[in-house]
Amino acid sequence: MSAHMRIRLSKKLSLLVMALGFSCVVMAQQEPQFSQYMFNRMSYNPGYAGSSGSICLTAMYRNQWMGFKLDPPTGGNNPGSTPSDILLTFDMPVKFLHGGWGFTIVSDKIGYHNNVEVSLDYAFRMFWGEGNLSAGIEANLLNSSINLGDLHGDPDPELSNREVSAMLIDGAVGIYYQVPGKYYMGLSVKNLLGAHSDVIKFTNARTVYAIGGYEYTPAMSPSIRIKPSALLKTANFSYFQADLSCLVDYRNAFWGGLGYRVNDAIYVLGGVNWKKLRVGVSYDFTTSRIGSFKPGRSMGSLELYLRFCFKIIVPPKPPTSYGNSIYLL
Repeated sequence: MSAHMRIRLSKKLSLLVMALGFSCVVMAQQEPQFSQYMFNRMSYNPGYAGSSGSICLTAMYRNQWMGFKLDPPTGGNNPGSTPSDILLTFDMPVKFLHGGWGFTIVSDKIGYHNNVEVSLDYAFRMFWGEGNLSAGIEANLLNSSINLGDLHGDPDPELSNREVSAMLIDGAVGIYYQVPGKYYMGLSVKNLLGAHSDVIKFTNARTVYAIGGYEYTPAMSPSIRIKPSALLKTANFSYFQADLSCLVDYRNAFWGGLGYRVNDAIYVLGGVNWKKLRVGVSYDFTTSRIGSFKPGRSMGSLELYLRFCFKIIVPPKPPTSYGNSIYLL
């Protein structure tokens, strides 16, 4: 084997090793995380679809670990990106389906990985006790790609723009129970099939979510509602994370609160409701070792939230009446 061929083989092996190593790193955060999870329940549990009783469109954007400096690979100029997520959801109740349906689109970038996922959800709902119980299913399609040239920083023109990608099909199931205006709870499993790609050495980690929340109105302050909530998740039962938060809502017009993500961040939340529109923002203060107010370390994470809900009310048809001018006496 010539020296030139050995060098090219060495480069390709290095690319493969780096891609394998990086895939193992991103498995811990395949599912995007959001601090305003309480407003984004369908992305965690398909059983939520249509449960609000309205037609709702939701958009979220998250820029995680802002200011965190990544060093580019040897010979390269692209250091990769810290996690950045865009989420869009739509859901609505459908009477003849005895439940609701919805879809979710997520764009997730981390390092040299770009993931775009499209999910379709259906939930069957029935009255049970004080509230309603639903069981949901989800089908999702994930396109995952990685630019090996950026990852390796190789000046070789054959490798510098080389991008590999894979299409994965997976699914989710979930159950969700709510008593409107009082409390809700749900349990779900995402990436149920654990889809795998040999092309990019990528495996969907099965993730279990448990979500719940409660609403309380103090007797002395009926215009205020206190809303604690929690989100627990585990990936393959080897990685665990918990979010705990509490919001205070005033006259359904303004809200704010605090949250804590165990061993990761403390965050503040706030927002306003204006007619059918809800706008929110949150900011995470990183508490892990990657965060400190020093150059090159995480300065925190910013998240924006927008939701628009409306109802289409079909007025009942007036009773049909007939006139008859002939009377029998």
